[in-house]
Amino acid sequence: MIYLTALMFVKEGKEEVFNEYESFVLPLLNNYSGKLIYRIRPNEKSYITAAEETPYEIHFISFKTNEDFIRFVNDEKRKSFENLKEEAIKSSFIVKGEKL
Repeated sequence: MIYLTALMFVKEGKEEVFNEYESFVLPLLNNYSGKLIYRIRPNEKSYITAAEETPYEIHFISFKTNEDFIRFVNDEKRKSFENLKEEAIKSSFIVKGEKL
C-alpha cells in the first residue's frame, strides 16, 4: 500500500474550474484500487505555522501498489481533462509514503 499527500495550489478565481476537474478525475481512482481517504479544504485559521503559500486543498490518497498509481496517472480519460487542470491549478506538491 502506498499513500500520497497532495497539496493543491489553485489559481485565484479558478476554484470552480478546479472543482469541475476534481469531479471528473477523483472518481477514476476506483478504477486503479485508489481511495480518497481525506479531501481537506483548510482555512486561514487551520494553520499554526505556514512558511510558504498555503494550499487550497489537501488530498490524502492510497493505492494498493505504485503500479496502480502510475496506471491512474496515465489514464487516458484523466488526461482528457488536462485543459481544466492547466487552467485551474497553479502548482501541486505530492508526497509519497507508506504506512509504518
